[in-house]
Amino acid sequence: MSGYLRIVFFTAPRREVRSCTREANLPSAVDLERWPDLPYAAWKDTYETLHLWTQIIGKIRLTHEPWLNHSWHVPLYVTVRGLTTSPIPVGGRALQIDFDFIDHLLWLRTSDGHVRQVMLAPKTVAGFYGEVAMALVELGLETQIFTQPSEIADGVPFEEDHVHAAYDRDHANRLWRILLSTQQVFSRFRTGFLGKVSPVHFFWGGFDLAVTRFSGRRAPLHPGGIPRLPDPITREAYSHEVSSAGFWPGGGPIDYPTFYSYAYPAPDGYASAAVQPQQAFFSKEFGEFLLPYDAVRSAADPDATLMAFLQSTYEAAANLGKWDRDSLECTIGVPSRPRPL
Repeated sequence: MSGYLRIVFFTAPRREVRSCTREANLPSAVDLERWPDLPYAAWKDTYETLHLWTQIIGKIRLTHEPWLNHSWHVPLYVTVRGLTTSPIPVGGRALQIDFDFIDHLLWLRTSDGHVRQVMLAPKTVAGFYGEVAMALVELGLETQIFTQPSEIADGVPFEEDHVHAAYDRDHANRLWRILLSTQQVFSRFRTGFLGKVSPVHFFWGGFDLAVTRFSGRRAPLHPGGIPRLPDPITREAYSHEVSSAGFWPGGGPIDYPTFYSYAYPAPDGYASAAVQPQQAFFSKEFGEFLLPYDAVRSAADPDATLMAFLQSTYEAAANLGKWDRDSLECTIGVPSRPRPL
């Protein structure tokens, strides 16, 4: 956690701090806790290991859940302590697996009251996979999964991966806090749409948190080609027109965490559309708009800055793609107040 920043801000009188930060257009101390620093290079090894651990847990859910449109049976979900599978049906029982990034435990719980734990600590992917498999056996829920990593071009089977073994508790906790804050903004953005819209969910294949709006129209067949992801899965996921946004910790040429937004299919003129805030740009390599995470966390109002990115990139897709916005949109939801008709 950003201990130095907490000391600087909290040792000053609260009223004085609020005045200084707002006058200088700086984030508040609370915002710095909700949107912590997460430099890619500093936690890259933990990131790579944790990505593979989430794939192991995600594939357990994938094995048992019936197929849901756009692979919505696959993701994990943000919780007040980490990530969860939500209840998984297994042979008349229910299994739920939770990552806890406060106490740094993996919890495996069943609907008949049985519990197992796996410590989140430096260990190989092979070791983590073996401990999870043993816990499932002890719970009477032995599960066979496809152990080849998804969407990772050079991945090796989980049981053979003795290379990735890093786990830094502080960085894992920072990631969770970012996901939690992002989930809150995404959920609010989601309320402004009457049409089909996805839950806010964490896709372990790409290790990103996403929310997607649909125009209601069929899309052209997706070309596929995503590494270690069968084309039929990709094509089913993109069967209809979308405007999708998310958070991704980075990778490859993007060596920093970033928010993204894209349209499929991308309408003419989309790449040159004007979006907010000014730090956002269109990446030709990725075919989507990017907003570096640091531009959000350093803003005077991080939530509003992210919301502006979500709304402006959606409007670019909807306007240029000629979506029926009058029928699809509504005002952003307000607590305890029904949507006016």
